[in-house]
Amino acid sequence: MRIVLIGIQGAGKSTQGNFLSEKYNIPYLSSGHIFRSMAKEKSTLGRWLKETINSGALVPDEKTLEIILTYLERPEYENGYILDGFPRTVVQAEAFNGGVDKVVFLDVSDKEALWRIAGRVSDRDDETVHAIRKRIELFHELTEPVVHFYDKQHKLVRVDGEQDIDTVFKNIVKGIETK
Repeated sequence: MRIVLIGIQGAGKSTQGNFLSEKYNIPYLSSGHIFRSMAKEKSTLGRWLKETINSGALVPDEKTLEIILTYLERPEYENGYILDGFPRTVVQAEAFNGGVDKVVFLDVSDKEALWRIAGRVSDRDDETVHAIRKRIELFHELTEPVVHFYDKQHKLVRVDGEQDIDTVFKNIVKGIETK
């Protein structure tokens, strides 16, 4: 099973991704974790990724596709995965053709997302108010069309992400298993 989680920063993708990983016994993978890990490397790519991420900008489609698709070739993802943070654009979704069985959209308002992010303790350099606002804008501009892309393919499971964690999880599982 290949599941993609889509939602604004703070929607609960990481929490739900870990729950789904445990339930379905497939690995949870976050594009953000991959990029932040690579950004720590003392290389040209690492420094560039760090600057890009900390500014709140998205890694360009071509570079994102190269990194994520190469990463997914690893043997641990052969039997499926839960992927958070990719695809973020329609270009990425089209290039990822066939790489997903279900797409879960955790629908959370901007206000709720900001409240959640403000309430958590973080030492991440990319969680400044400026960077978060920039990513929220980019989500609406670039990622909401991905939701519509997968909805047209009948792969979308839309879940109200503002409910309690257990209810959200139950609704995700129900949506995955009944469609």
